Amino acid sequence: MSIFLNQDSKIIVQGITGSEGAKHTARMLAAGSNVVGGVNARKAGTTVSHQDKDGKDVELDVFGSVSEAMEKTGANVSVAFVPPAFTKDAAIEAIDAGIGLLVIITEGVPVQDSAEVWAYATDKGNRTRIIGPNCPGIISPEQSLAGIIPANITNRGKLGLVSKSGTLTYQMMYELRDLGFTTAIGIGGDPVIGTTHIDALAAFQEDPETEAIVMIGEIGGDAEERAAEYIKDNVTKPVVGYVAGFTAPEGKTMGHAGAIVSGSSGTAEAKKEALEAAGVKVGKTPSETAQLMRDMLK
Repeated sequence: MSIFLNQDSKIIVQGITGSEGAKHTARMLAAGSNVVGGVNARKAGTTVSHQDKDGKDVELDVFGSVSEAMEKTGANVSVAFVPPAFTKDAAIEAIDAGIGLLVIITEGVPVQDSAEVWAYATDKGNRTRIIGPNCPGIISPEQSLAGIIPANITNRGKLGLVSKSGTLTYQMMYELRDLGFTTAIGIGGDPVIGTTHIDALAAFQEDPETEAIVMIGEIGGDAEERAAEYIKDNVTKPVVGYVAGFTAPEGKTMGHAGAIVSGSSGTAEAKKEALEAAGVKVGKTPSETAQLMRDMLK
């Protein structure tokens, strides 16, 4: 099994005709994802040409709206490659259409826009699970990829991975490629995101094929502290963690808007202590964290 994404997922790409959308549509297809079409209102009725994982030519229809794409293809996942100024509208369109999973890759989405999208999805009954924005997406290796995660750096296996950081998602997938993953999720590091550490932890806890969980956090906010409390009360599977940013200077934004330390709030040390108090073994480096997982599963 996997969480949120599997071989039966039918994916559309909002922004499929743009440079990033086109590039990563090709990569998702090469990874074996079932990409069934795309959305661009200005180019509705056209097609785009790609190849699937077997090198066979694929013609994907471009639709005028998410609802039309869903109606014509049965899509239940959308990956949005849309400029920041238009991301809120694209997300609301997907939510109105009732898409089951919306992965927002876009970086630089205004925090107020993200908050409004999250509130809108909640008002609609949370029919749409949102991952992102400013995230690399989600992959269930050898089944499906929705996003920009490299598909050839790990294998299918028994670990679950949830990470704030895109590049650390990739590194941990590679470090633990011998054990492999049911699903790896990059949730994004913005102050307001759709899917949290806790959401992923809960899903991995319920997934019978996920035997252990790797959680990667970073400075800023209190998401890791809240996740630690959740782990203490609800997660019975082994969890190892890594927190990026031990050397970050106070008051300086590191990397993106969510990664900022103010006083003692949001420091890597505070997050490490909270996780360890919940029974999570925390590594000082990604490689040490990977070794902690191997040792734990021996």
